[in-house]
Amino acid sequence: MVVGPRRIIPVFVVVPPRALLLDIAGPMEVLRRANLEQESTEFVPTYIGPAAEVRSSTGLDLAKISPLPVRLPDDALLIVSGAVDEPLAGPVESGPGDAALEAEIVEWLSRTVRPGIRLATICSGALLAARAGLLEGYECTTHHSMLQELVRLAPTARVRENRLYVEDGERLTSAGVTAGIDLMLAVVAKEVGHAVSLAVARTLVIYLRRAGGDPQLSPWLEGRNHLHPTIHRAQDAVGADPSQNWSVETLAKIAATSPRNLSRLFNEHTGMSVTDYVNRMRIALARELITGSRLDMENVAERIGFSSARQFRRAWRRLHDTPPGHVRAPTRS
Repeated sequence: MVVGPRRIIPVFVVVPPRALLLDIAGPMEVLRRANLEQESTEFVPTYIGPAAEVRSSTGLDLAKISPLPVRLPDDALLIVSGAVDEPLAGPVESGPGDAALEAEIVEWLSRTVRPGIRLATICSGALLAARAGLLEGYECTTHHSMLQELVRLAPTARVRENRLYVEDGERLTSAGVTAGIDLMLAVVAKEVGHAVSLAVARTLVIYLRRAGGDPQLSPWLEGRNHLHPTIHRAQDAVGADPSQNWSVETLAKIAATSPRNLSRLFNEHTGMSVTDYVNRMRIALARELITGSRLDMENVAERIGFSSARQFRRAWRRLHDTPPGHVRAPTRS
């Protein structure tokens, strides 16, 4: 049952000339599925650009693109797509040159992006943002083939290599192509919860969703590379709120099976016990609390469902070589 009106998140997608189609379609399909998976929040897209029609990377023409607006609404999510050097079917011959269109995007970005607006770039979209001066002083990334160009265009930015995506305040940058999907799954997790993000990933058959900080699997989807509905029911419950007291008996009721059968299914299909899975989800949540807040370890342990910081650290050490405090970035001066 929905309480109150549905929250609207306005999403503006900048479509450049020669737009890499997957940079747009992938992230926006994630948001479309997120709208269907829950009723509290709606992502409302508007496709904008300096030209009403562009040829995409696959040769498919994209039309009815709205003009670049004079002003973006507060709390907007602005996505800047990447582009390719040469579309499959060749460039569109008519209209202004691509360089002039890109320059118009850069000028509009520098004039329009302000505090309160999140800027997400996909692939070479980071280069347009850098040309607009919007990545100076931020951590960021782009496609591996364009990292040196990003360093040149944003000399004070902290450009990260071998990263799928980077979040630094209101700047979100990704390596592009399929990494744009990973970035948008992270946005969905932050806005409407990990359970929704997991459901979207599973619907899109993206079982191996990856974290931005490293090339390994996201812990939120670890142990979910299976199609067993009974286990998914239990995992969805844990993912929605890892801090709850998730006993095998409680999860067995949710999964509509016996505790013994649930334990057997978990070991068979996920390669871990129910308790191990719950603790992995708690540690994943702890990592987000540590990196995203200044909570001390006692408060972190309490919020993720451990009885003490000692119990939390013991569970952490089973999964990580370094103490939990080491993942927290130093406070900016």
